[in-house]
Amino acid sequence: MHVDALLAPLPAPVDISAEQVRAALDSQGVLVVLDDDPTGTQSVANLPVLTRWEKSDLDGAFATDAPAVYVLTNTRSLDGATAAQRNREVVAVALAAAADAGKHVTFVSRGDSTLRGHFPLETDVLSAEIAAAGSDAPALTLLIPAFPDAGRITVNSVHYWVTEGEATPVGETAFAQDATFGFASSNLRDWVAEKTNGRVAAADVAALTIEIIRSGADAVGAFLQSLEDGTIVAVDVVEESDMRVVALALHSLNRAVLLRVGPPYVRAHIGQEIAEPVVAADIPFANDRGGLVVVGSHVPLTTAQLAELRRQRPDTATIELDVRQLIDERRNGHLDAQAHAVAEALEAGTVIVHTTRELVTGADGDASLEIARQVSSGVVELMSRVLAIAPPRFVIAKGGITSSDIASEALQIRRATVLGPMLPGIVSLWQPQTGPAVGIPYIVFAGNVGTTDSLARVVATLADAK
Repeated sequence: MHVDALLAPLPAPVDISAEQVRAALDSQGVLVVLDDDPTGTQSVANLPVLTRWEKSDLDGAFATDAPAVYVLTNTRSLDGATAAQRNREVVAVALAAAADAGKHVTFVSRGDSTLRGHFPLETDVLSAEIAAAGSDAPALTLLIPAFPDAGRITVNSVHYWVTEGEATPVGETAFAQDATFGFASSNLRDWVAEKTNGRVAAADVAALTIEIIRSGADAVGAFLQSLEDGTIVAVDVVEESDMRVVALALHSLNRAVLLRVGPPYVRAHIGQEIAEPVVAADIPFANDRGGLVVVGSHVPLTTAQLAELRRQRPDTATIELDVRQLIDERRNGHLDAQAHAVAEALEAGTVIVHTTRELVTGADGDASLEIARQVSSGVVELMSRVLAIAPPRFVIAKGGITSSDIASEALQIRRATVLGPMLPGIVSLWQPQTGPAVGIPYIVFAGNVGTTDSLARVVATLADAK
């Protein structure tokens, strides 16, 4: 369906500014965003992000008085048991730090805008841990996966992927075929029933429709107030103002909520403007070597973006990591040879490193996830070796698991500041505050966002900066 036909019957959006939402914020309130991969930061600016969650880390983040703090849990790359444990750890530490700082915490489970990830496991664990700690258990769980900047919208509870003007139900896209987190349903109410194996019936999922949202914050508040405790709410979103209306309603709602959201909702909730893309003049560089573009994602859009980057910059050196060698006895020798090849090429200019485009999967979801971890750890090891030999001018990491592991393991970033997006609403630039990557701009680029030329545009901004 063409997106214009989908949107034509809808009422007009509410005219609401970021400033109106910001004015309604609780000055002592803070969102603690458990980000299941680093790409959740791509829609915000000037906020702290942590890759560790000891109490001192949260203490420091709360001391900045930032309205939101990102904690990179990287759970999308983990099995369910480990993901659950990380969620428990963050809740315990965040609540203790918040009590000491006099802060009121709302927890946000940041998931994928194409519905991949540990749901309902993560929201179930968060709700249980919040209650066990003596805080108000969330009365409602709001499901807001929309990401309008990247073409993901929700209308009448159906989640769509919009590209080139065509709105495709997300269950009919390649994302729904994910080896670990695949699904069939595009309607969020049906999707909840599918993912909970019928524990929550589709009819029991409340639909916060665009008609209610575009009636204003009071109408949204009244709707949410009328729901029974424990209700999951599927939220329609077409554009930024829709999220701002929901945020304004939540700021005056006298019920505790838990949020499971895509990247941009945090921006709307804290009343941030849509940040202008960072320009080269605002980026601090530590050296004059070439930059490093590391591509781990295998989604079709990433493959197309990589091809376009090569077309536009045909002289850029390309080093390939062979996935099959990374998962057998040839691993160490292959990594050593490729690390030295990358270091040598960086002296002449920007280098592309990517895994083979062949997607190697296991016998089931867990086996596929283990292969993905081995490949990602190989990329991390390569990066660590390159960093020791020839630190690059900048690093772009393409793909969620890839960007998380490079940030926390290879570059050893414990704390960073999100400076802002590299493209409108997408692709996050981090300024590392700790570790050997201080002074090296780190760009987190999700596998499933942008257009065919987006990667080439980001590389041009960084590589051609004087």
